[in-house]
Amino acid sequence: MATTGISFNPSTDIPSLEGKVILITGTNSGLGKQASLELAKHKPALIWMAARSPEKGNEAVADVKGQVPGVAATFLQLDLSSFDSIRKAAKTVLEGSTRLDILMLNAGLMGCPPKLTTEGYEIQMGTNHVGHALLLKLLTPLILKTASSHPVRVVSLASSAWKYAGPEKIQFETLKSLEGVTPVNRYIQSKVANMLYPQEFAKHHPQLTIVSIDPGDVATQLFSREPGDEQMKYLQTEVAPKRVRSVEEGVVSQLWAATGEGVTSGLHYAPVGLYESMGLALDTELAEKVWEWTRKELEGQDI
Repeated sequence: MATTGISFNPSTDIPSLEGKVILITGTNSGLGKQASLELAKHKPALIWMAARSPEKGNEAVADVKGQVPGVAATFLQLDLSSFDSIRKAAKTVLEGSTRLDILMLNAGLMGCPPKLTTEGYEIQMGTNHVGHALLLKLLTPLILKTASSHPVRVVSLASSAWKYAGPEKIQFETLKSLEGVTPVNRYIQSKVANMLYPQEFAKHHPQLTIVSIDPGDVATQLFSREPGDEQMKYLQTEVAPKRVRSVEEGVVSQLWAATGEGVTSGLHYAPVGLYESMGLALDTELAEKVWEWTRKELEGQDI
């Protein structure tokens, strides 16, 4: 378990989830799969386990069902780099559920080779932020309907990467380009967006609780995929192995944010439950810029 912040034991501190519907992105492995497993133990009505690969996604669902017999978990195909895939996934959820109590925006890419999404966004910003923002937008009507009678939690997985952002913070002119920013800094920009966008979303939707969290440095596949450059390779092979915690430890932050007590909407939390009250986490001007840029990018995007 984490050694700092709030003490939170998923086995005993997650309350009954009876009747609740949950959606988690990036559940084929790592934190998303572990979050699915831990929440499954508390008898939710349904867990939508979203992932890009049907093969890996269905394997993860089968594994969770094998460890928690009787759990209602189902695979949801979702490629966050494709608006068409996001629309299809959202439509499936809207047609298949009458409520959505917990939405965990967990999936992510880090430091991968340069590439653009289907709609032309830099792949890390497009997947980590824009794709999740569109999914959230399309599911917002269902979330607000649920929030009218039940508490709702939305959790955005950011990271401590914002602490390494340069004075340029987010270079908006690079978000549809492969030029001018290194793979590591592209990741940082996307994670700054993951941290700040929920702050503005909270202001516009006070009916629900939405936060961003830093899970800490966790031993997930993010640290084992093909690096985008030598800087990323160095971080993966030399820095990360000395600092990472297990997935079982790392998942505690998002489980607390999704189900625990004392969670305040619009804030960013370090592990576990530590309110970050410094630096870019308090940059309301940049948060507004991220909100407005995202809103304009997603105009007209409906199911």
